[in-house]
Amino acid sequence: MANVKMFKLLGVLLALVLIVWAIAPFLRHQPITTDVMATAIILILIAVAYFIILFNPSWTKAVFFFEGIVIGVSGYMLLDYPYSLEFVIVGLIIVLIAILAYLQKLPPAILKWFYR
Repeated sequence: MANVKMFKLLGVLLALVLIVWAIAPFLRHQPITTDVMATAIILILIAVAYFIILFNPSWTKAVFFFEGIVIGVSGYMLLDYPYSLEFVIVGLIIVLIAILAYLQKLPPAILKWFYR
């Protein structure tokens, strides 16, 4: 039982660190570029996903699917040419993994992370 509580505590701590890391450029009054906005959007949404998955593990597949879409779209819309394609590819891979998890077509070693 202590391991589960420690895991949740570390997950909450990591999510808070990601949120602080995302808003730090805005608080330090750095120039706001599209790179800064894309990074902030992705980090904040990953932190929100951690909160959702920690407190409602049955939503793992849906959150993973949504994160893949957000990473792909925000990377494509806000970043320059070579990086935008990389983010689209990573986003598509994450969406594909989420769809395969919904269909239960992944290997059992990976599938156990989606069905707890």
